[in-house]
Amino acid sequence: MAQFKYAALSRNGERVNGIIEGYNELDAAARVKETCSVILKIKPVEEKKEIGILNMEIGGGRLNKKAFIVMCSQFAIILRSGVPIVRTVQLIGDKTTDKVLKKMLQQIAVDVEGGRSLSAAFEEHGSRILPVTFIETIRAGEESGNLDRSFDTMYRHFDKQMKMANKVRSAMSYPLFVLFVAVAVVVVLMVKVIPTFMEFFAEADAELPLPTRILIGISDFFRYKYMIILAVIAVIVIAYQMISHTENGHLTLSKLQLKLPILGNIAELNAASQFANSMTTLLDSGLTMNKAVSITSKTLDNYFISTETGKISSRLEEGHSLGASMRENQVLPDILVDMTSVGEETGELSETLDTIALYYDAELEVAIQDALAKLEPALLVFLAVVAGGIVGTIYMTMFSMYAIM
Repeated sequence: MAQFKYAALSRNGERVNGIIEGYNELDAAARVKETCSVILKIKPVEEKKEIGILNMEIGGGRLNKKAFIVMCSQFAIILRSGVPIVRTVQLIGDKTTDKVLKKMLQQIAVDVEGGRSLSAAFEEHGSRILPVTFIETIRAGEESGNLDRSFDTMYRHFDKQMKMANKVRSAMSYPLFVLFVAVAVVVVLMVKVIPTFMEFFAEADAELPLPTRILIGISDFFRYKYMIILAVIAVIVIAYQMISHTENGHLTLSKLQLKLPILGNIAELNAASQFANSMTTLLDSGLTMNKAVSITSKTLDNYFISTETGKISSRLEEGHSLGASMRENQVLPDILVDMTSVGEETGELSETLDTIALYYDAELEVAIQDALAKLEPALLVFLAVVAGGIVGTIYMTMFSMYAIM
């Protein structure tokens, strides 16, 4: 989604400036109309690129997730103790060691001291790196007077996400190591080992077996045509980037991801987990159903599911229930849809979504572990087959040479 800068008049007639995300200008305008009565102007945000070493920061412009989570916890604790909001921002800005957050909080402190709301200041100075869920939850906390609770909710929400990501990263470390070793072994065999043996066989001036000739051809290709391999890889990467940055291409790749064996199931479970967790967080923060769905759709990783989920907002505006809208949408799992309908009927939607979020978190973790459990032996078998085939071919050639001699 793109970002749009807008100027509008609020319900009270006050001028409001800000930045909002949308699929296009019409979608962005519709989102602005949810909180403002009149739009004065709206236009896409143009990214400004500064050139020069003096303007560069190491790791600049990227959000340190761990530092961000700690910041949310600090806001919750300090605000709960009764410290004024301006002083709270100043204290956290002075204490944080992350350069990106420090610079942002210093700017926010100046704005808040000048009478601007905290959510508006965060949106102005951090909309490029901060999750949209965070900004909208803080805005809801300001409106309800429970700002400390909103920060605590954000702390628990993003801490849970980071722990899940760390589990996946830890589980992926061994398969990636095995894959790296497999590639390294194949390259060394093809570039160093095979040519050494082939020189010995060439001196015998005898016809080599077909498998040996094929192996020599592959080895020569690795040694002398490696630029072609690099060029093909570069073309594939560039083509993927170009396709994924177009609307139709992005949608097509997202649909394809859902149809892949094993990975498709993981993508669907991940979307269900993200939807349930985000909806629970936003509803507990006091956001309206329509607003919560609109924001949640932006947090989903799969672009196709994100786009389709965003369309649920229009169904809600027409008076349909969330469960019925999700069932008509047909992109989220049936269990999630059914449990959402039950939660609506019983008046305990937030609690039901929290329960189903725990279920999908567990299912996602099991699915990832199962996929990795299948990947590890597959990599080992691949390494054994390739290395064993190469060694077997060499021995077969040696025996043939000895028979001739």
